[in-house]
Amino acid sequence: MADTGRPSKYKEEFCIEAEKLCRLGATDKELADFFEISKATLNNWKTEHPEFLDSLKNGKMASDVRVTEALFKKATGFEYQEEQAFKCKAYDEKGRQIEVLQSRTVTKFIPPDSTACFFWLKNRQPAKWRDKQDINVSGDVGIEVTWQE
Repeated sequence: MADTGRPSKYKEEFCIEAEKLCRLGATDKELADFFEISKATLNNWKTEHPEFLDSLKNGKMASDVRVTEALFKKATGFEYQEEQAFKCKAYDEKGRQIEVLQSRTVTKFIPPDSTACFFWLKNRQPAKWRDKQDINVSGDVGIEVTWQE
């Protein structure tokens, strides 16, 4: 018996578009909206078209790597180069004083950010850095506790 369902809107070129969108941080809901389909249809495309699923994974992995690198830099501090413009005095050919715009490259430092540090550590070492610590205390403190109803 032939399939009588509606023809798929899927096209091979969607792989390229989907990967680019995922590299920009698009969610599955945003992808579904972009392709004008439901989230269920998007999930079907992932199952029916392995190349489409691969493009989503590649795009999402690339954006996750960029964010991870940025969070790491924010948590550990980093240097960067910045071009600064400034005015200085000079003299023209007639000996008149004029202002000239110059530029120079300066190195700036962004110190580590404690919030980024906490976020990183809570996720990378949750047993040590989570908000709630489980502490077991045992032993006899010499007090008898009784329960009455």
